[in-house]
Amino acid sequence: MDVLVRRKLRNLTDEGVHRTFTTTRRFNLDKTLVPAAELILNPLNETQRAAVQCIDGPLLILAGPGSGKTRVITHRIAWMIHEGLSPSDIVALTCTNKAADEMRNRLATLVPTAQVWAGTFHRFCARLLRTYAPLAGLAENYTIYDMDDSRKLLKQAVATAELDLGHYTPGAIGNEISRVKNAGLMPDQFQPRPGKHLDVLVASVYPVYQRMLQNANAVDFDDLLLLAAQLLAENDELRSSLDQRFSRMMVDEYQDTNMAQYRLIRLMNQDVRHLAVTGDPDQSIYGWRGAN
Repeated sequence: MDVLVRRKLRNLTDEGVHRTFTTTRRFNLDKTLVPAAELILNPLNETQRAAVQCIDGPLLILAGPGSGKTRVITHRIAWMIHEGLSPSDIVALTCTNKAADEMRNRLATLVPTAQVWAGTFHRFCARLLRTYAPLAGLAENYTIYDMDDSRKLLKQAVATAELDLGHYTPGAIGNEISRVKNAGLMPDQFQPRPGKHLDVLVASVYPVYQRMLQNANAVDFDDLLLLAAQLLAENDELRSSLDQRFSRMMVDEYQDTNMAQYRLIRLMNQDVRHLAVTGDPDQSIYGWRGAN
C-alpha cells in the first residue's frame, strides 16, 4: 500500500516519528465526550505519544510483541476526539473477536460516552451489507451461514455439479473456495492453475455454490469480506460517500489481513487518506487462511 508516514517501532521507544499534515475537519463536540489530555498521554512513553499525536496522513506502525500496539490505537482514537474529530468519523478494525473485545474495553475506559465503531472486519462488512443489501444483490434480512450450514450447502453444490471428485472431498473443495474468496476472487474471476485438478473442481463447484447461497438469500463467512469489497468496487458513489464518512480508519494486527480485507481498506481510503495500521510481519500466524 502507499504509505506517506512510515514508523518503525520495535519497542515503541526508538527513533522519532515523521509526519505529513493535510486538512483535518474539526467539530464542536459535547465537552463530556472529550477526554483530558493527561489521561490520554501520561500512560505513554515518548515514542508512543508521538505516534498517538500523529493523526493526519497515512501512518504505518511496525511494532514487536508487547510493545503497546493496541494501546497506541486506542489512545490515538481518544486523542483524535480530544482534538475535535467526531467519533462517528472513526473506525477501528481488527481480525479476531478477542482483539476487538480488548479494543472496545480500552476505549470504554478512555472515552466512555463516545460512539466509536470498533470491531472485526467481518462484523463491519456485515453491517455494510445489511445497510446496502439491495446493491449487493441481497435482501436486508439475509442469513449468515455458519460452518455447518455452509458445508451442507456445499455438498449439495457438489452433487448438483455431478463431478468425479477423485480422491478429493467436499471439505477440500470448500477449503479451496474459502481461499479463493479470501483472495478477493468472484466465481467468474477464478482461473484454474495448470495441472491442478482441485482447481478444476473448484471452478465447477464455486459458481453453483454461490448461486445456491444467493437463491437462499444467504452468505457464508468469507462472503462478508468478498461481497462488501465488491459492493464498494461496483458503486463508486457509495464508496466515495463511505470514504468521506469514515475518514479515520485504523487497523490493528495488520499483518493478519488477507487480500479481500486489503481490497476493502484500499477502496475506503482513496479520497481521504488518513489510514493508520499497526502490526508486525514477524507475528503473522494466519497465512493458512490467506493472510499475506
